[in-house]
Amino acid sequence: MRILVVEDARSLADVLAEGLRDQGMAVDIAHDGVAAVAKLDLNPYDVIVLDRDLPGIHGDTLCQMITEREDRAMVLMLTAAGSPGDRVSGLTLGADDYLAKPFHFPELILRVRALARRRPTARARTLRGAGIELDPARRTATRDGRQLDLSVKEFALLEALLQASPDYLSTENLLEQVWDENTNPFTNTVTVTIGRLRRKLGKPAIITTSHGVGYRIADPADHSDS
Repeated sequence: MRILVVEDARSLADVLAEGLRDQGMAVDIAHDGVAAVAKLDLNPYDVIVLDRDLPGIHGDTLCQMITEREDRAMVLMLTAAGSPGDRVSGLTLGADDYLAKPFHFPELILRVRALARRRPTARARTLRGAGIELDPARRTATRDGRQLDLSVKEFALLEALLQASPDYLSTENLLEQVWDENTNPFTNTVTVTIGRLRRKLGKPAIITTSHGVGYRIADPADHSDS
């Protein structure tokens, strides 16, 4: 899941990004509306955490711009104004949810996950394939009924592969979906994390590699690559 945090208060933006990354999400940050538009033109996002009072392009205008996009992200609007009238006006602009500051961070996490599930292109809540069952909401994953003890990144990587299955995801795709824009594109972190995930999944192997193409989840009986 890839998130864009648009917040001009840099300390709050950093706290939000760190907390969301701790939940296995890939997070980018924009500190004003102009920077946010530039990132939206470059990357696909599942959810945008949007401060309403932004410099450059106001949050209200940015929200309307997001809702007009063909493959739009879901919008969680943040604001210090929390009256019923403010919430109604924010939702009228096209925001999918509204959270007044100060807020309880676990509630923000729940709202972000709920919005991602509501996105029109979102997949089923429980992902299944090749003996794997993964529940993003409960943060649980099993293989053939055996509980898997996965790190945050391993879980997010497995989730991305299951969502794409039976298609391949390239290293670049995985860096975009599981990590974020701050990750060195020449890093071997995908290869290393894939290796750890394979070991935890056990035998027979279900993550296959096609050199020059990428990785995918495949039933062991259907393996034709290595």
